Amino acid sequence: MEPRYVLILDFSAGCLNIIELTDEELKESEKYDDFEDFLSTIEDKYGFRLNDCNWMVTENLSIYRYENGKEVEDA
Repeated sequence: MEPRYVLILDFSAGCLNIIELTDEELKESEKYDDFEDFLSTIEDKYGFRLNDCNWMVTENLSIYRYENGKEVEDA
């Protein structure tokens, strides 16, 4: 899986950051044995702190949003 998207759940700010990595960032990330070490290099660029976050990566991005137990069309 190529980690094209990084989803960062910032529990200190109560927000979700969705980052689509550039080709250059993907190439740079391959230089690291631990992906989290790479993420620490882009904290300032994208305005998050790993110490305040949980994160995951995915190749494809699907977004679903719910209100009152039902999916909202315009997610």
